[in-house]
Amino acid sequence: MGGTDVTDGWDWRQPGGTPGPAGGPSPGAPPVGSPHGAGGTTASPWWSDALADPWRDPNAPAAVVVPVAPGGGVEPEPVSDPDAPNRPRLRQVVLVSLITALLAGSLGSALTYAFLRGSGATTVLGARPADAPALAQRKPESLAGVAERVLPSVVTVRVASLGGISEGSGFIVSADGHVVTNDHVVAGGTGKATVVFNDGSTAPATVVGQDPESDIAVIKVSRGGLKPVEFGDSDALAVGDPVLAMGSPLSLANTVTAGIVSALDRTMQAGEPGGPTRYYAAIQTDAAVNHGNSGGPLVDAAGRVVGVNSTIKSLVADGQEAGNIGLAFAIPINQAKRVTQDIIGTGKARRTVIGAQVGGLGTAAGAGVRLNAVEPSGPAAAAGLKTGDVVLRLDGHPLSEPTDLVALVRKYAPGSVVTVEYRRGSSRQNASVTLAADAK
Repeated sequence: MGGTDVTDGWDWRQPGGTPGPAGGPSPGAPPVGSPHGAGGTTASPWWSDALADPWRDPNAPAAVVVPVAPGGGVEPEPVSDPDAPNRPRLRQVVLVSLITALLAGSLGSALTYAFLRGSGATTVLGARPADAPALAQRKPESLAGVAERVLPSVVTVRVASLGGISEGSGFIVSADGHVVTNDHVVAGGTGKATVVFNDGSTAPATVVGQDPESDIAVIKVSRGGLKPVEFGDSDALAVGDPVLAMGSPLSLANTVTAGIVSALDRTMQAGEPGGPTRYYAAIQTDAAVNHGNSGGPLVDAAGRVVGVNSTIKSLVADGQEAGNIGLAFAIPINQAKRVTQDIIGTGKARRTVIGAQVGGLGTAAGAGVRLNAVEPSGPAAAAGLKTGDVVLRLDGHPLSEPTDLVALVRKYAPGSVVTVEYRRGSSRQNASVTLAADAK
């Protein structure tokens, strides 16, 4: 069978033994007539040294014979070209995946670095940053900075009495060991107390003096190296100012709570049954205050003491344990400081009076308080006030209950001049009253 075209070493045949297209050898093909073939077909090898190839089997057929399918046709085996341009190679797929993963990792690292750098957190796991001490510091004007400065001056006060151990708070007001606390913390004790400092150390203390009506007491410890607090000006406070309450609520020493000044000159009348009645125009705050905070400092945003935490409001019935509901009251530091100085200087405090006794309300509820009696030689009489007059305002503060007049008068120091607006009959008048100290 002649005229066979040789292509790439394959002898191609039509199904059924029909030779391929007739014609001579393709241009450049070697000459035909080689004695080696298969199936009686003469085929010329496409490489010139085929007969001399030591690895070639001379008896091997020179053509691949494709078996005929039962139906008479040839069913080619499905094949695919690994070098086809539209099909990626396995190596390419792996390479693209690797590059994509590297790019994604680099992008994630860059974003993480940018976030940590922007937030100031540059800590690497397993390593301590060089600027760690600086990161731990707080600005002096921050709440944490204020607490750090003031807490070493805050103490816990424990007093033994027949009823057990009374515990409250206090703060150091002088380098020689004077500590301010509430009178109701030391009341009923033996005159001795134990002071627990910020670092946990303790020292014995003695009661220097106390004023039940203002609820201020002073005790003293014998210890050097004490850091006194800085006093602020309670008259300069405004509603909304931030404050911190410090002390040992529920025996939890070194506790700091934050809030604002909720109200000013909130007139209070407090006291236990059978005990003294306490009056003061308090600073109201929503900073959390509980039992044990009594006597601790109320501090402004500059770290200055502006009040002495004293009482709380509660919804519980008598005899039950009261807790914080966001209504706490502190004695203004201007008043507390004055009382403290009196106690340290003389052993007792002066009480500011107006020289009149108050009884019922004015003719209409909330329309002032009536003077039941006026002392002939007292400050009110000297200013022209008489029995029966209805005091409407004291230095601009409206009065609605007798407690209001007493508490507001106690806020001022003896010798202070206040403006009193009062009603006599149907006319309103003003008078300047110079307050005085009680004769006691």
